[in-house]
Amino acid sequence: MITVRELFTRKELKEFVRFPFQIFKNNPYWIPPIISEELDTFDQEKNPAFEQADARFFMAYKNEQPAGRIVAIINHTEIQKQHIKKMRFGWFDVIDDIRVTQALLDKIHEIGKKNLLEFVEGPVGFSNLDKVGVMTEGYNQLGTSLTWYSQPYYKDHLSQLGYLPEKKFIESYFYFGDVDNKNFDRFAKIIETKYHFKALNFKTTKEIYPYVDEMFALFNETYAKLASFVPISHKQINYFKEKYLRFIHPEFVKFVSDENNRLIAFAITMPSYAKAMQKAGGHLFPFGFLHLLKAKRKNDTVDFYLIGVLPEYQKKGVTSIIFSEFFKTYKKHHIKIARRTPELEDNQDIQLIWKNFNPKIYIRRATFLKKIH
Repeated sequence: MITVRELFTRKELKEFVRFPFQIFKNNPYWIPPIISEELDTFDQEKNPAFEQADARFFMAYKNEQPAGRIVAIINHTEIQKQHIKKMRFGWFDVIDDIRVTQALLDKIHEIGKKNLLEFVEGPVGFSNLDKVGVMTEGYNQLGTSLTWYSQPYYKDHLSQLGYLPEKKFIESYFYFGDVDNKNFDRFAKIIETKYHFKALNFKTTKEIYPYVDEMFALFNETYAKLASFVPISHKQINYFKEKYLRFIHPEFVKFVSDENNRLIAFAITMPSYAKAMQKAGGHLFPFGFLHLLKAKRKNDTVDFYLIGVLPEYQKKGVTSIIFSEFFKTYKKHHIKIARRTPELEDNQDIQLIWKNFNPKIYIRRATFLKKIH
């Protein structure tokens, strides 16, 4: 017998957060989240995403045993300002029983229908800075700590229930040893001289803080044309600032400004925390933070988290300045591999950025969509 229950208390949500630990136990490719941080993500008092979105949490039980989980999300900014009548779902994990998947998704459709929405799409989070998609390829690959892992039957269940792939994402990696940085250096000097651009480098996290608000404003403008985009509010900026800056190695962040000191481009990379988070096993204490600290200080892999250039500068070679600076930093820190977090497959602008890096696609993922009847 399959039942679905809505969760409300922090104790219940802890069971929700811990459910993937059950189904991915001993899976060498799954990267567990930090449990306390996941709980904070779902806390309306701590996560400002709830100012523009509603979320409801459900778990499915088969014969009274946990069998699946899902979050129902309504983003009011998306619906009221962008007029996209979307019912979102995220944090989707299930055992291999399609009846469990159907029971969970029936709840999503029920909520969407009550709110006069037109279609369901997921898995997605509250915004573009959350995790996205179920994997469609690359199940035997270790991805990044900024993505969801899923089993092949996740997409099979969705397809069998009439969901169609909507947005497709790719994740790739490249070796710095395969790239001739001399071309970047030469072109960067030309662009800097011609347009009076300036690279901004940092030695401490404190030095980054004054630029964060401007960077997110640039982020909103850069990503606005993407189909999946929802603007980031000022409170969300502060939230992400506190959540992620402590994990960022300041030397792995690069900005570019124009002659008036206006920020025109940014790139944020982080040391890979995938293996460290596996060792932490969902807990910062007593020893989890030590694994993360070690990964921050000594690593041979970086994750490209965000990169953006103001639209009017996207064809003026700004990225050559960013990569020229990155090469210097990565050589200093003995970085060998860069992994890219999910990027829309049809985002031609972002694909052009990587054309000279000989990237190798190793994971594909997608969101799935179905109309509400």
